Amino acid sequence: MSENKFHIKSSGFTVVELLVGIAILGIITAIALPNFTSFLVKTRVDNQISELHRLVSNARNAAINSGQNVTLCPLSTGNKCGTSWQNQLSIFTNSDNSSANNRVFDSNTESILKVKDKAGDGDTLQFDQAIIVFSPSGRLVSGANSKFSYCPKGYANFSRAVSISLTGRVSTSADIDGSGKEKDRNGNVITCS
Repeated sequence: MSENKFHIKSSGFTVVELLVGIAILGIITAIALPNFTSFLVKTRVDNQISELHRLVSNARNAAINSGQNVTLCPLSTGNKCGTSWQNQLSIFTNSDNSSANNRVFDSNTESILKVKDKAGDGDTLQFDQAIIVFSPSGRLVSGANSKFSYCPKGYANFSRAVSISLTGRVSTSADIDGSGKEKDRNGNVITCS
């Protein structure tokens, strides 16, 4: 008489194997997580800088194409240009091309061309002038060379800028010396106060 012997093969992990796997995963996560957070912050800053660059370029192009002054500013209550560049930014046409009209949006005769949402929570967006106004020639009407500075909360080394020359040329900051900090066209490190 023959005896049937069944061999049951178990599949799976032992408790020791499972604990070793979890420990390895924990170590990899501890190493990768700070780099991943930095990557997310850099991506957010890059997106904000790209959006600002496009916004300023759109305002300049709108002035050239419409033959009217075009304003870029944070509109506050009463449709007047405010000073809090952290808030939503708007581009609008100026119906009579006068200096007085550049700071006020009149919904009866002017149109809002584009709007940018406010800066990310905790991040800082500063502009060193009160207003941006482009003339139909594409030049700045509103003063001198100017600069947006964008500084992410808790990551000062990732700060970037968008500069606007008097001629209307728009450029972004760059790490020109390999220091890991971006600088404007004059070699100044980008900071926010």
